[in-house]
Amino acid sequence: MTNKKRVAALLAAILLLFCMWTPAFAAADPGTVYKNVIFMIGDGMGENHLALAREHGVDLFMDTACDLRGQSQTRSFNNKVTDSAAGATALSCGVRVNNSALCVYPIDPNGLFFRPRIITENAIAHGMRAGIVTTDRTTGATPAGFSVHVKKRSMTDEITAAQLAGDLDLIWGAPAETDARLAAAEQGWTYIENVADMNALTPGGRSFGQFPGDSWRMNPGAGVPTLAEMSEKAIALLNASNENGFFLMIEGAHIDKNSHRTEDGKTDFPAKVNDTVEAMRGFDAAIRVAVEFARADGHTLVVVTADHETGDLYEENGRYTFHSGSHTGKNVPLLVYGADDLFKPGEAVKNSSIPGRVAAKLGWDRAELPHVDPGSFWEKLRVFFRLPTVKNAA
Repeated sequence: MTNKKRVAALLAAILLLFCMWTPAFAAADPGTVYKNVIFMIGDGMGENHLALAREHGVDLFMDTACDLRGQSQTRSFNNKVTDSAAGATALSCGVRVNNSALCVYPIDPNGLFFRPRIITENAIAHGMRAGIVTTDRTTGATPAGFSVHVKKRSMTDEITAAQLAGDLDLIWGAPAETDARLAAAEQGWTYIENVADMNALTPGGRSFGQFPGDSWRMNPGAGVPTLAEMSEKAIALLNASNENGFFLMIEGAHIDKNSHRTEDGKTDFPAKVNDTVEAMRGFDAAIRVAVEFARADGHTLVVVTADHETGDLYEENGRYTFHSGSHTGKNVPLLVYGADDLFKPGEAVKNSSIPGRVAAKLGWDRAELPHVDPGSFWEKLRVFFRLPTVKNAA
């Protein structure tokens, strides 16, 4: 063997060991196997955001509707405080990556040899339908974290192009920096931009929605759907005449966005508090839609969590107060409807362990759990060493 091949073999072995490492997943016996998963992310939602909503008179549906409650331990690969891109990747791929990265490993940020496998990609490979609904831009870190592989969340043009070239059934959010109207139509998507367009959709097609306006509000204005309305329609479309089930990610992005706000250097002021509470109400209304569907369906798992906490919110002088306009490393809520064994009651689990636990509940083999996408990696090794074709585990 030449020195070149020895070096390549050593590098391949190191990369293989890296990509074969997996976080601790659920027990080998998944118990009940589910057909559908609705994965809900309250961006920036810490435990005290729930307390703030209660303090302001909100009777949270999520407080009593879920079968299991614990916490998610948040961080990224390179920082104790994660951003939304790395947070979304942990929840979609089962690995911790560098802040600002979307579904690419720190050791190979361009995905030249290998990359994490997104749970939506596995779902589609299993014949499931898959979709994304968010109040953020379609290029936002969380929707991107469940749909694309790029090295920086700021690469919005690349994110839109990859989303449109992908295999998801629907992607709905707010308008992005890149005008996707023409490109979406050219690639077979139905482009929608208001409630009427959304309600006119029928099962079987693919839709790319960008709704101008404040869909995070309870009453966003004429022509703008609420997050709950978007969720209800998306579930109906994905579930219709569908034997293989669906995976739907729903994000309430404005818990985070409102919690970031400052005014004249202040991190806590009435308008910020009121809007954060309203964003919590909107997200909770979407949770109600998901859980009520799951109750009627009987084969659906609903998981509610957050990518991180925003605002360092805690009780002071008898009321809940924001003490920061930034993210923190606090644990965040982890709630489940439809299963009482995804983790132990009250347990705090790593954010990166959650998608593997969910995948096990779908009955996927361990080799298929979201972690490594061997396609490009194995293909490059096969070509380099002139090996026979290796069947992709997915």
